[in-house]
Order: sequence, then structure tokens, then C-alpha cells
Amino acid sequence: MNRTTAPRLRTLLLLLLAVTGALLAGASPASAHAALTGSDPAQGVVARTAPNQVSLTFSEKVALSDGSVRVLDPRGKPVQTGSPANVSGTTYAVKLKSGLAKGTYTVTYQVVSADSHPVAGAYTFSVGAPSRTVVTGTAPVAGGGVVGGLYAFGRYVSYAGFIVLAGGAAFVLACWQRGAGVRAVQRLVVGGWIALTAATLWLLLLRGSYTTTGSFADVFDLDLLGQVLQTKTGAALVSRLLLLAAAALFVAVLFGTYTRREDATEKRDLTFGLAVGGVVVAAGLATSWAMAEHASTGLQPGLAMPVDVVHLLAVAAWLGGLTALLTALYRAPAEQPVEAAAVRRFSRLAFGSVLALVATGAYQSWRQLGSWSSFTETRYGQLLLAKIALVAVLVGIAGLSRRWTGRLTDRSTDAGRARTDRVPATTTPGGGGAGGDAGDPGDARRAAQLARQRAAVDAARQKRLRDADENRFGLRRSVLAEAGVALVLLAVTTALTQTEPGRTEQEAEAAASSPAGSGTSAASGALTLDMPFDTGGTDGKGVVRVGLDPARVGGNEMHVYVQRPNGRAFDVPEVKVSFTLEAQKIGPLPVNPDHITTGHWSANGVQLPVAGDWKVAVTVRTSDIDQATVSKNAQIG
Repeated sequence: MNRTTAPRLRTLLLLLLAVTGALLAGASPASAHAALTGSDPAQGVVARTAPNQVSLTFSEKVALSDGSVRVLDPRGKPVQTGSPANVSGTTYAVKLKSGLAKGTYTVTYQVVSADSHPVAGAYTFSVGAPSRTVVTGTAPVAGGGVVGGLYAFGRYVSYAGFIVLAGGAAFVLACWQRGAGVRAVQRLVVGGWIALTAATLWLLLLRGSYTTTGSFADVFDLDLLGQVLQTKTGAALVSRLLLLAAAALFVAVLFGTYTRREDATEKRDLTFGLAVGGVVVAAGLATSWAMAEHASTGLQPGLAMPVDVVHLLAVAAWLGGLTALLTALYRAPAEQPVEAAAVRRFSRLAFGSVLALVATGAYQSWRQLGSWSSFTETRYGQLLLAKIALVAVLVGIAGLSRRWTGRLTDRSTDAGRARTDRVPATTTPGGGGAGGDAGDPGDARRAAQLARQRAAVDAARQKRLRDADENRFGLRRSVLAEAGVALVLLAVTTALTQTEPGRTEQEAEAAASSPAGSGTSAASGALTLDMPFDTGGTDGKGVVRVGLDPARVGGNEMHVYVQRPNGRAFDVPEVKVSFTLEAQKIGPLPVNPDHITTGHWSANGVQLPVAGDWKVAVTVRTSDIDQATVSKNAQIG
């Protein structure tokens, strides 16, 4: 490696670590890909009689364990009996003890969505009348903390390892077969296999803690590991390990038997066999992701899974081949430079991969977003826009690389190849030749040293000739830039796989705001108003629900619930409410409710002096500087 190459490669490594760290730091504790779309009793409801069960409805099927759903009384003691069970479709219920006392109850849930991600949350309802509760911080920590960060990093490494393994091998077989004998390329592909294998084992160990307790101490819990092996994700990881054993055999043949074949017919047949076997193994590895993540659930899974496999294979062929080309341009020995013809073949392979990515990516975007507004209003859509922008930049740089490739010429090294050791191993300074003093070990060592020196001089001369080609130098720089953008693109893609799809997020938001969306009054006279808000800051969207009982002139009991778009309780620092009767110029009458528990505020004795169409305004503050006021009219009778 020359002096300029090492700093560039170190810069790429630092960029990789920085991007990975930024993404992990910004990740939410649990990326909920299934969302709570309904519950009975509902969030904030004050039931006249105690229910005999609590049911939860999600946007897709989920996996439960014995402790997935808990119901806690005002003192924090569990009141559920038995294990939660699926009652219909995507609705799950848990039985409650009989004779529940009056007060506010907290429901916590911790499940695993069909696309393998943990979903956790909590909400409250009351029996008879609301009360204070000692339950705080009850939302499970599954998917977050140190274990969540390590799991996300393991996913990144697994994707990177697959891309380098599959793409590097494809580059050798399809573009540069001489590269099978280049040590730097061999190390790259083998390194990809090692990274993917280690990351898969790492994910298998972390999986149990990641989806349950979130505690690092449970990583080596064999009971949890046994439970993981019985899940869809556990089966996918085990299948990946088995396929990696086949991939190891493929790599051994590619860099062993294949490089030693001299007969053209035998080598052609072996190339065909390796190509078929390699595609089968690579497709199997890609399927291990498709069968357990986004593609396996939601709309059209029968079509989405093969599309996802093609998408991942195209990414590997492009970015993995690009990594192998970068390695060949910088690390291939002077006597084995990557030929212009090999670069042109890779350029065609990359172009085909881009076409496949555009086609499959368009389908995936429609499937996961569902509307144009999801591009800007959901985190998934925003990440997807970033990915599209990075792909556009990458294609632009690739266009420059194609221009350099078109002008690339193979510098002749015939002079270097024709040069042979002019000093036989037995030649001595005395000129004895083969018949000289051949038995003198000192002369033999000097002759061997002289031969090595001349070989090094020849190699340096060939390298100077190779690097003197300004087109090759330009290609190396453009490919290095492509690799830098590809690292960031891979990090964004990994974040996408851990983010709730935009379609699911918007459906959950609609479900959260649909009940009593314009204000409804129950038979008892209680009034409920739901108002979506957006403070404009980071994590500033949600829904605020105001309940007023009995919604009549005089004293009223008020409850305010703040939820995230996916239905989880939102622990904002401040909530203020005011009432205004504009027709009679009364108000605003301010109310500062007391904080009861996460996402729940309450106030007693809220006085409304006259009947009429009152404007209820709620100010929600989500940070020191971000707040929003939303309002809705309600008839007070």
C-alpha cells in the first residue's frame, strides 16, 4: 500500500464508524413495525364496571409470551390471570381478576411483530373514577439500551459481510477471473464470510434479550436462546449459518482448485459450476433476510419476498463488486494489475444491478409507503428520500468512473514480463556459472539475494508504468469516492430495515385519531376530543385526547392523554388547557392539569359557567422550545 492509499482507506473506515454511530445514537429504543391500532378498554376510558379482560388490536399479527401483556392496579400489582391469547385476527386478550377496585389501571404490552422487531408500549384506563397510581416507567425496554445498539450494529455488519462476500465473488467470476489468485481479493472475500458468520452468531445470542428484557446479562441465557430458535427469526438465522457452511466450500474451491486449473475446458466447466452454485447460495442467504423482515408481512408477501431477494442480490453485485474493484486497483500486485477489460465488464454488471435496484426499489417504496405524503411525514419516508439521494449521487460518480473506464488502457508490461533473472541461482561473482563453485553456500545466498533485488526492481518498474496511466489514476479516485458514498448508503439502508414502514405509521395514526375524532358524547354525557398535533421539533408529532365528564354546566372532571402516532403514551414535559366561549366572549379560562403518569394529566372541578359551543384549546410542549396549540369545539349542555 502506498503512502496516499493508507490515509484514504483510514478515512473510509472513520466515515463508516461515524455514520454507524450517528444512526445508532439516533435510533429509537424500540422500532415498532407493528402498531397498536385499538384496545378495549380504550386509552383514557372511565368504565362504570370493571372489565373481565383487556384486548389489544395491532396492525399485523404479533408473537406473544406469557408476560407479553400485563395489567397493573393503582399500586402497581398485576391483576391479569393466565397468558394472553389470540382471540381473532390481530386481536389479543388477557383475562383479569374479578372484583377490581375503583381507580386507574395501567396496561403494558411487549410483543414481537411479524417482521421480527419488538413492539412495546403502555396506556391507562380507569374503573369507576380515575386515581393516582404508583406505576411509573412501566414501558418495557426491549429493543433499546446497550443491547439494542449492539443488535443494530450486528445487523449492519451482517449486511456488509454479505455484500462483500457475494459481490466480491461475483466480481471475480464474472469480471476478473485472474483475481482469484490475488491475495488481497482473497482476503477481502474471506473477510466478508467471517464478518457475516460472526454477526449472525452475535445476532442469535442477542435476539432473546433484544425482544424481551433488554438486559445484557440475559445474552447468554440458554432458555431465551431456546425460545429464539423456535421463532421465525431464529429459524432464519440458523438457516443462514447452514448456508454459510456451503459458502465456505464455495470460497475454498474458488480460491483453491479454481486457481490451479490450467486446462481451458476444465476451467470453463468449473466456472459454470461455481456460478450456478454461487447464485443458489447467495439467493439462499438473501432469502434469510426476506423471510423474517419487512417483505414477509404486509401487502403481497408472496411477491414482496422474491423482489426483496433480487434487490439484495443487486445491491451485493454493485456495492460488493465495487469494493473488490477498489481493492484490486489499490492492492493488486504490479505483475497482476486489473485489466481494462475487467473494469468494463464490471461497469456493465453494475449498470444491470442499478436497473434491477430501480425496478425493485420502486415496488418496495409503493408497498411500504402507500402515499406520496409518507415521503415527508414519516421517518421511513425521510430515510427513503435520503437513500434515493445517495443512490443518485452514487450513479453520478459511477458515470464518471465509466468515462475513465472508456479511456483506460492496459499499460504494457511486456518489458517487465520479458525480463527474467539473468543471474542463475548458482552464479557466483567469480563467474563460475553452473560449473563454478556451486557448492559454496555464501555464493548461493548472494545470488538468491541479487535475484530478489532484481525482481523487486522489476515489480517497482511495472508499478510505476501502471500508475503512470492518468486514466487509471482517475478511475481509482472515482471508485474510492463511490466506495465512500456506498458506506453511507449501507448505513441508511440498515436504518430503513429497523424503521416502522410509512404505511403502517400512517394507518396507526389514523386509527389513533379516528375514535371520537370530532367529539363524541357517551350516554353518561362524557365528552372525548382527539386532536393531532405537531410541535415541529424532533419527535414532535402525536395526538392529544381530552375527556370531560359529565360535559355539563358546573364542575367537570377532565383527563388529558398524550399519545405518539403509534398509540404509545407520550411523556411530554407540559400540557395546558383553556376553554373559551367566543359567542359570549367568555374566556379563555385556563386549566393546569396535574401529571398523573406517563402521558396522562388530570384536573377535578373544571368549572364551565354556561352552556354553549366551547372552544377547547390544548398547548403541548415537547421540548424547551418546541410547543404547539391545537383546538376543537365541543357542545357543553
